[in-house]
Amino acid sequence: MSETPVVFTEADYAARMSRAAREAALAGLAGLLVTPGPDLVRLCGYRPAAITGRLTLLVLTADSDPRLLVPAAERPDAEAAPGAGALRTFVWQDGQDPYAAAAGLLRPHGHYGVCDSTWAVHLLGLQEALPLTTYRPLTVVLPMLRAVKDEHEVARLAAAGAAADAAYAEILSVRFAGRREADVAADLARLLREHGHSQVDFTLVGSGPNAADPHHEAGERTIEAGDMVVLDFGGLRDGYGSDTTRTVHVGEPTEEERQVHDIVRAAQQAAFEAVRPGVPCQEIHRVARTVIENAGYGERFAHRTGHGIGVTTREPPYLVEGEEQPLVPGMCFSIEPGIYLPDRFGVRIEDIVTCTEDAGRRLNTTPHELAIVS
Repeated sequence: MSETPVVFTEADYAARMSRAAREAALAGLAGLLVTPGPDLVRLCGYRPAAITGRLTLLVLTADSDPRLLVPAAERPDAEAAPGAGALRTFVWQDGQDPYAAAAGLLRPHGHYGVCDSTWAVHLLGLQEALPLTTYRPLTVVLPMLRAVKDEHEVARLAAAGAAADAAYAEILSVRFAGRREADVAADLARLLREHGHSQVDFTLVGSGPNAADPHHEAGERTIEAGDMVVLDFGGLRDGYGSDTTRTVHVGEPTEEERQVHDIVRAAQQAAFEAVRPGVPCQEIHRVARTVIENAGYGERFAHRTGHGIGVTTREPPYLVEGEEQPLVPGMCFSIEPGIYLPDRFGVRIEDIVTCTEDAGRRLNTTPHELAIVS
């Protein structure tokens, strides 16, 4: 695919950092501390050329401008980041204690949220420099921080979904019978890259009895005529994730195989139709599960219905029993119910969906019908 990606502006990054600081204050935090990883990329667009263990720290507080502390040698790269104009850059020199430099940007008694990618050595260094500060992981204090996307992020997710859909459309013409699962997985990886993915995170191909294992990846089994084949694949395109699953059949399926596939399709559709603001995440899971349970296959659906997606292919929110977080516009997540019959076959159908102001919108649009392959 050659479409020009949606460009994130300095204003986009400024809005994300401002929102993060504001939500931290509402949660009773002095601020957020962000080290290299997906949170740093999303909030200010800075991705260090190499993760060397040298302290890089974005400090977000409600009472000051965003501040980024970097090693002096890395300042040019940091200042070239697309969000650099919306923050102030500080440096620490070789031979200087980086944690003493960081201490000057923090409150000595502050309670901070820290991103999950923070190395223990950095957290320990901050604690030694400021022994009265305390820290909590972002997934605990602000678990939905990355969950709500702005319109430009949703546009990138939609483009990634369209690229994955194009890969699926092409894989249907590839021969399955007589080839290994690993061969088809390699085809999927190639197609994702041809359609603009810079990173392929997974290409799961489960055939026949392997399709009954929802965690099967791709192996040496030779795909045979009569096999149900689960295809689950995705990665990153322009920094945002794709993840879709379709189940195909090699040759004509049996009546039972069609029936099971129809049940999963109905469960996926019912869950999608339940998406709207204010609905708890667990309710989407319950809707899908109820369809499958009513059909007599409740024990054969043993995983959550979905997960969030953004700058990583899996992140909060999770559509699972016990997650009471309500859906809000801008959340993006998978809906992927399945049925798995041990030693026989399995079926899963997955789309990425975003919650709009009044309903859900699919970011994958390939047909849900059981495709027949050769």
